[in-house]
Amino acid sequence: MFIPTTADELKKLGWTRLDVIIVSGDTYIDSYYDGAALIGKILINAGYKVGIIAQPDIDTDTDIIRLGEPALFWGVTGGCVDSMVANYTALKKKKRSDDLTPGGENNKRPDRAVIAYCNLIKKYFKSSKPIVIGGVEASLRRIAHYDYWDDSVRRSVLFDSKANVLVYGMADRAITELAEKIKNGENMQSVRGLCYISKEKPEIFIDKKKNKRIEYIELPSFEAVKTDKNKFIQMFHEFYKNNDPLNANGLIQKHGDRYLVQNPPSYHLTSSELDIIYEMDFERDVHPYYKRMGKVTALDTIKFSITSQRGCYGECNFCSITVHQGRIVISRSEGSILKEAEKLTKLKGFKGYISDIGGPTANMYGNSCKKQMKTGSCKDKRCLSPDRCVLMDINHDKQINLLKKLRQIHSIKKVFIGSGLRYDLVVEDLKSGEKYLSDIITHHISGQMKIAPEHSTDKVLKLMAKPTGSTLSRFIRKFYEINKKTGLKQYLTYYFIAAHPGCEYEDMEELSKFISKEIKFDPEQVQVFTPTPSTYSTLMYYTGTDPFTNKTIFVETGLKEKRKQKDAIMSTSS
Repeated sequence: MFIPTTADELKKLGWTRLDVIIVSGDTYIDSYYDGAALIGKILINAGYKVGIIAQPDIDTDTDIIRLGEPALFWGVTGGCVDSMVANYTALKKKKRSDDLTPGGENNKRPDRAVIAYCNLIKKYFKSSKPIVIGGVEASLRRIAHYDYWDDSVRRSVLFDSKANVLVYGMADRAITELAEKIKNGENMQSVRGLCYISKEKPEIFIDKKKNKRIEYIELPSFEAVKTDKNKFIQMFHEFYKNNDPLNANGLIQKHGDRYLVQNPPSYHLTSSELDIIYEMDFERDVHPYYKRMGKVTALDTIKFSITSQRGCYGECNFCSITVHQGRIVISRSEGSILKEAEKLTKLKGFKGYISDIGGPTANMYGNSCKKQMKTGSCKDKRCLSPDRCVLMDINHDKQINLLKKLRQIHSIKKVFIGSGLRYDLVVEDLKSGEKYLSDIITHHISGQMKIAPEHSTDKVLKLMAKPTGSTLSRFIRKFYEINKKTGLKQYLTYYFIAAHPGCEYEDMEELSKFISKEIKFDPEQVQVFTPTPSTYSTLMYYTGTDPFTNKTIFVETGLKEKRKQKDAIMSTSS
């Protein structure tokens, strides 16, 4: 069923009052790709009555009051993407289109949506129930952070939104535990994966389930990091290191005369628990109330797609997945994925094509470090950068077998890999990497394969924490060798980033030469680097420092100069 969004739906269900109302910056697609829908279904399965108000008008009470006031709490999310990233380009121009808004016009999502929606609720519900903020925007802005659009360090969004608490990360566990605490009138501050504001400085977090006492680490204050970039670097290192539930401390950061308190992260779901939530009943469609407002382009991509895992141990410095989903890859069982694929074949409109199967990085399915799973991600080193850790065993066999079984399902003509691939993992997997690549070329792409090397010069790639240019060259050669053997004419398309911290115009000229020599046609997409909250690349952009060496680096801040870097490779082959 769809989660209700109108009063008429509540009447049909026989619900007089909702327990939880979720307010979202995206339109409501009943799919696990929609975070609001996923959390809503988790709460419904736990016995709570939930409603959704998507993209409410913030200038009137028309939308926000239509479901009344919840009995337990409001849930607020900016949507699947930070609202400022959704609304503006890297060159700070307003985006005209929005794939998650009916009709495709970017006219429904307010700037700083989390704050805007909290203000909207408080305006029309003076004695409102608690407001719980979550999702990508809240999660990545949970501590003091650099904001590109203000060009300044902002407070935790928990202070600026005046919400009661913030759930960070994927929040599957935290949200049901929090709902139970609120329902029973218990203290919310004992929930893992939660941030709250306190006048007192806590010392110990008590994990009753694991019988553990966990200390809090105090970060430099908001006032300190706002004026001292070295303090900002110190803060971010500590914040980044404490994101794994198996070894993280709690964190506290003073803002004025109060403290932001971040409890240790929620424990990751197990594979079987991941299966359960992705096997919940989803309509895989836009709710009729919003569907009548226009086509939602995002549905074309996600309707017949399958998520196979969460998390990413790649840790690209410009990516926020590490501090939202985590470094540990949790994969669904093969049986659960096959069951979902069978279900897709029976959906109206299915024409035999699964548009994607993957996660943040498709070919990390079934791969994890045994030490990481037992004691947590290492705080002093990374899995793949600057070199792959010997404990990270790369093996594509599980995905090879999964894809083979998917191909054998009646009514499935083709399964595409639309998620990103780490080509370095393919190159380094001496056992099954070539077999995997051969299968992808033969069965799982149609004409072209997308990869994201981002750059070619090792100086810039190191700052991005991406594989070396020579690794890319090896992959390109292998790709075309397999094409020649199989008699196919598949092509590679490429995504690159211009104006990343440390990248000068001369580096883009070097990239242009690499493209002319190795690629010989225009790249699929060139993006200007966008500093987004809570990434190492944004830290570099703000401080002008390589935080791993403390050396000063060049940072392009001029909008015209950023555009010039992008233009350097937009017509390489002409």
